[in-house]
Amino acid sequence: MSTEIELGRGKRGRRAYSLDDIAVVPSRRTRDPEGVSVSWQIDAYHFDTPVIGAPMDSVVSPATAVQLGRLGGLGVLDLEGLWTRYDDPQPLLDEIAALDAGEATARMQELYAEPIRAELITARLAEIREAGVTVAGALTPQRTQEFWKTVVDAGVDLFVIRGTTVSAEHVSGNVEPLNLKRFIYELDVPVIVGGAATYTAALHLMRTGAAGVLVGFGGGAAMTTRTTLGIHAPMASAIADVAAARRDYMDESGGRYVHVIADGGLGYSGDLAKAVAVGADAVMLGTALARADEAPGHGWHWGAEAHHSLLPRGERVNVGTVAPMDEILFGPSHRADGTVNLVGALRRAMATTGYSDLKEFQRVEVVVSPYQGR
Repeated sequence: MSTEIELGRGKRGRRAYSLDDIAVVPSRRTRDPEGVSVSWQIDAYHFDTPVIGAPMDSVVSPATAVQLGRLGGLGVLDLEGLWTRYDDPQPLLDEIAALDAGEATARMQELYAEPIRAELITARLAEIREAGVTVAGALTPQRTQEFWKTVVDAGVDLFVIRGTTVSAEHVSGNVEPLNLKRFIYELDVPVIVGGAATYTAALHLMRTGAAGVLVGFGGGAAMTTRTTLGIHAPMASAIADVAAARRDYMDESGGRYVHVIADGGLGYSGDLAKAVAVGADAVMLGTALARADEAPGHGWHWGAEAHHSLLPRGERVNVGTVAPMDEILFGPSHRADGTVNLVGALRRAMATTGYSDLKEFQRVEVVVSPYQGR
């Protein structure tokens, strides 16, 4: 059945759905939440929870990466952030949190104009490795060719190439673009790459040999991509499309499984359940973890788009602080708004619908049920 809508005589558009537009449906079976597994594995790395901290300075510092790792998740450090530009970025993080709204973007552009230092990349990743947790760092495609060897030599376990959108066929008349397929083939560590928001784009990224694909474009609370560029990909449809690419790539490759990681627009516990229900293996969280007491942003949240030197496509937003990180993930919750006990809520959603693990839960029935409010 076609989901295209005629916008006018000369243009048609496909109907797409956000996570707010869908709901998970209970089945004939229920389970105890304690008997549900939310663990997952990518390459050789096993995690007790499907939660990845987004590589954003307001979310992941070396300290919070270690804390998240000890809680069973994965923290990804932004290797182009303040932590790799300054010996001690804490005073600058404090300053960003205290800026007036009118001057925040301009001042952040100044702070992030400081050059990235290779020795700080090495030092920050070493700090995480010394704690004994899985080490992950992120670069944009534009910086990957410059710093990838530094990152690998520092002992990273998972290499993340993350941009607003990442394609396997970037065209440039000015510089030689990153050849993802050759780069991933020659690298000795698994690579997670994205974002992607369509079936075709994701399939091409999977063919490069990536271990995981990030799904999302312009959907985070701190992004204004839809306003500034007019581009947006509703997450429920995007995840389902990329999950379909994973299925078809498995057939094409003879059984190679590429993990689908929802990235963006996942601010509340119910969003985690719905992301897995439409095909995600794990979720990358920004806003949800920026609310932790320990978050470097002190209740403020921003991404790399907020300080782009030519065209900022994001902003610093106040998300507040609600609880320590362990309570945000595992409770107990003293709030009914879906901001605390994220993993506990995912377990309960799976138990209520009768599924015992994440792969099973991807088969749960969902309905289109637009709902205004939470």
